[in-house]
Amino acid sequence: MPARRGPLCRRPRRGPRRAEPAWRELVAAAAATAARSSSPCAEPGPPGDGGLAAVETAEGAAVLLLAPRQVLTFTGKCRLRCLFGAVRLLGFALGPHQPPLPAFSPRSHCALALEALPSERPPGADLRQLRLAARAALRAHGVLRASRAKVMSQFSPECAVVLLEHLDTPVTRFLQSHPPLSQLFEPQKKEEPSFTPQDAVLASVGMVPCGAEHGLQASESMLRALEELIRACCAEDEGVPVVLVCGPKNIGKSTFNRYLMNLLLNHLPSVEYMECDIGQTEFTPPGCVSLSSVTEPILGPPFTHQQTPCKMVYYGQASCEQDTERYLDVVKYVFSSYRKEVPLVVNTMGWVKGEGLLLLIDIIRLLSPSHVVQMDVYDWKAMAPLTPQHVHLTPGLHTKGEQPAWRKQRGASPAEGEGDASAPEYKLLYVHPEFPRAGAAGEARVHSGILRDMSILGYLGLLQPPGARTVLPLHGLVPYQVPFSAVALRVIHTDVAPTNIMYAVNASWVGLCRIPDEIRCQSEGPVLLTQTPICDCLGFGIVRGVDMEKKLYHILTPVPPESLRLVNCLLLGNIAIPNCVLVGQQGVEGEIPYVTSDYNYSIMGSGKLKKKFSKQREHAFA
Repeated sequence: MPARRGPLCRRPRRGPRRAEPAWRELVAAAAATAARSSSPCAEPGPPGDGGLAAVETAEGAAVLLLAPRQVLTFTGKCRLRCLFGAVRLLGFALGPHQPPLPAFSPRSHCALALEALPSERPPGADLRQLRLAARAALRAHGVLRASRAKVMSQFSPECAVVLLEHLDTPVTRFLQSHPPLSQLFEPQKKEEPSFTPQDAVLASVGMVPCGAEHGLQASESMLRALEELIRACCAEDEGVPVVLVCGPKNIGKSTFNRYLMNLLLNHLPSVEYMECDIGQTEFTPPGCVSLSSVTEPILGPPFTHQQTPCKMVYYGQASCEQDTERYLDVVKYVFSSYRKEVPLVVNTMGWVKGEGLLLLIDIIRLLSPSHVVQMDVYDWKAMAPLTPQHVHLTPGLHTKGEQPAWRKQRGASPAEGEGDASAPEYKLLYVHPEFPRAGAAGEARVHSGILRDMSILGYLGLLQPPGARTVLPLHGLVPYQVPFSAVALRVIHTDVAPTNIMYAVNASWVGLCRIPDEIRCQSEGPVLLTQTPICDCLGFGIVRGVDMEKKLYHILTPVPPESLRLVNCLLLGNIAIPNCVLVGQQGVEGEIPYVTSDYNYSIMGSGKLKKKFSKQREHAFA
């Protein structure tokens, strides 16, 4: 579990010194980048022109030179280190004295863009000294003499030089071992016949340049909101901000949150993030409400940075429509762990119509944010502006609104429970995304169910041994043996007869939780809970087998043993193991375990496995 930092303080300076306030420079630079329409993959110009240049190193890496403000939008993955100058990636600034960072830009998500930041010349340093420093950095990282000469022919003191290394992690290997995801980091097939030498060098480390339209397209309203939020979070005398981000599906909330947190991490040691969108979670598998401490930049989609939150509750479903009251109780429980020492970013669901909008009003009242970022298209067709007055007067799903003044003047007495909501005080910031298909839920790059499966696969990828060169199948890993009497069991989303409970649990995704009550076993069978507890979830696992003779669960999980000792409850929800895990079991002869072609539709609960990944979409990656 990440250690908590102390009171709000500024992050040690990690990059080159700025002449103007850092938050203002960052947002202004982002605005310039968004407005730039030149090609991100410009051909190298004449010596001293500062065009893009890419050369290989003796160890198989690549060195890239970018002119000031030049942007390279790419698909793929790599490990990035800044050798000279400074660069920015999704809002995070990287300088020569910082460790390398992994960057993941799959075709399923918005492409990352690497931008060279103009750096100030150190006092007393002349051009010759800077050239010698850059040349020494190239020589230290194995760039051959001819390649050094090519890079230095385009060198200028304001440029940036970065080292790009091939990146292959156990998590990405595990995801790409499933055929539907094998080309996850490969670009769309292009009809362009041109393939420059620079393209070949970048491709050797797993990067393919793409058009700027595939990257983040920041609107003016987005940049204004970011400027306001960074100013508020960096002002130490104005309290600790709580920023709640809301809007309909496919409007860009997740990308906005990552960009905002990366900008903040340039100056603050950490940022807290509360996930209230149980259908599209950032740091955990789906179905969770969680509170995470973010100390490193987020340079990839959720499946690349699954981690253990500070506090997590397993709600057990991708939607809360069937039990909104329990959802609010879960949100309240998780929010109680926030210590108000660092800024908090709150992500909310894309359900903003009908009861979903009323539930959002409840959440705003519950969390009392200092800023509300409302994202929607210009005509506000998804939701009306959530001004403080609107939230104050409008009844929520489980809370009452304040009486209007005209009713009070007429002497109308409030109903019981009405008027229990205090007037909220927050600053409302409007963001109108301008990327194609913004706000069109049915026009997302990838289906939401596929994204949930990818997060689960990213979590299961943590089971892979760090040093393994090949992917180990899940059925080849040794599970933990857990006695029936050691844990209580509860099915969250439906009623299951006790005689059928083991059929439901076998080959299922379960939350590994801790309840305060002592587990008491009255019989040889499993310990069953009669109500769903709101309790801490320490991680997840797959029940890959149930031994009825020895009364044991066989559970496969990446949760470390020291945390497993605290687990005394298994929660089974409506989050399923991805189908590709079941149907793609390698090395199995005969019938595949848990999968059969001989089934009867008349049996309750039986049905055909849907092949989510085979659905043809414009942005399909299989």
